[in-house]
Amino acid sequence: MANAIKRRELLKAAGIGAAGLAMPAWGQGPSARQQKQRPNILFIFSDDQRFDTIHALGNREIRTPNLDSLARRGVAFTQACIMGGTVGAVCVPSRGMLMTGQSLFHVHNNIIAPEKAPEGSRRPFDLFPELFRKAGYTTFGVGKWHNGPALYARCFGQGGPIMFGGMSDHLKVPIQDFDPTGRYPKERQRTGDKFSSELFSESAVRFLKEQKAGDPFLLYIAYTAPHDPRMPPTEYAGMYPAEKLMLPPNFMPEHPFDNGDLKTRDEQLAPWPRTPEVVRKHIAEYYGMITHMDAQIGRVLKALEETGRAGNTIIVFAGDNGLALGRHGLFGKQNVYDHSVRVPLIICGPGIPRGKTSDALVYLLDLFPTLCDLAGQPAPATVEGQSLAPLVRDPKAKVRDSVFFAYRNLQRAVRTDSWKLIHYTVEGKETTQLFNIPEDPWEMKNLAGNPAQAERVKQMTALLKDWMKKTDDPLLEAGG
Repeated sequence: MANAIKRRELLKAAGIGAAGLAMPAWGQGPSARQQKQRPNILFIFSDDQRFDTIHALGNREIRTPNLDSLARRGVAFTQACIMGGTVGAVCVPSRGMLMTGQSLFHVHNNIIAPEKAPEGSRRPFDLFPELFRKAGYTTFGVGKWHNGPALYARCFGQGGPIMFGGMSDHLKVPIQDFDPTGRYPKERQRTGDKFSSELFSESAVRFLKEQKAGDPFLLYIAYTAPHDPRMPPTEYAGMYPAEKLMLPPNFMPEHPFDNGDLKTRDEQLAPWPRTPEVVRKHIAEYYGMITHMDAQIGRVLKALEETGRAGNTIIVFAGDNGLALGRHGLFGKQNVYDHSVRVPLIICGPGIPRGKTSDALVYLLDLFPTLCDLAGQPAPATVEGQSLAPLVRDPKAKVRDSVFFAYRNLQRAVRTDSWKLIHYTVEGKETTQLFNIPEDPWEMKNLAGNPAQAERVKQMTALLKDWMKKTDDPLLEAGG
């Protein structure tokens, strides 16, 4: 983010916009044929899927053949993450950051609580499907949308079924049919007649089959799986015997101290203290939901192949946030440990290397400028993310040296390639954690109190405050 801010300042001083730097993925500029045949975009988004839940990327217990195929066909970003959340429903700011390419506190002021934003803090913003729609793309959205009907209407010219609210049953999804006027009154809400992943996939398949050659399309599929209630269909529920699943090394019966949000809704999905039996059961159901969703993604990918347009389609698969599910004694995503802020991210398509991985520190909000670059489409100056196109071309490259995380006014964290510092402020009590990530990837050994690490704690704290300043963190302004 720091690099992005400096980049915008440099462009402003030079009198040009960020759009002037947009470059297509294939290198030195599009050929005449590529200019004429712009790539399609298929964006697949999962709900509450942790970063380490894809077989091809290291999880030997889970079965994800279609996601494995995408990983083999493109570049997987193994250190992708979100910036955190200003509210307990972390998916709301996560999806806002994805759509706008803006950082957490700007999204809060723009999308989540603009009516509470301080005077002058609201900023202009575009949304990435909206940008492509204005550029002549046919845009179709289906599935979960947690940023309000008005923004949905800006993004998509076609779509549905759409889930605007919460859900308590994957077999009874509260949905709305697409309305080109953008009005979605509560009385027109209905209940879906299929399991959520099947319902949304069938709509996407119909769209692909009805598309004719011509204008490029952007298809956005936002699944509600594997979000709870974790209720995989019978065939998938039996795939993972709970007693045979491994417990994560950082399983704990309870979190070792008050992080400020230990009793939130997600944390109440399992009793305290957490037991190995309960955690394994939840993991089994979680894996079943993901494998079922993977099968539905396979249906969409098959339909794309049958259209003959797969070769000119950029495919992105990502998750909106992670999930603890027993790690550190937690069950939800209302924290800044890696299990909750890191997400899966795969990009494949024309001009993108196959079977590569990148361990660069990247954000989901980087996808807006990335898609612009890959499609040869100018990115708006309102975008704060960094394009990952250089990493697509060279997976060993980097776009930033550190990343910043925040959760409400309770937790702040900063991470480099090797170190991560988390600072908690809960009812006046401050707690600090320091982890050596290469030696302790499960974040189990807190080194903050080690005298030998005193200087590192000081340096990481300074880096954290630098991030807070550059992202307009209100906690810094309040003296946090």
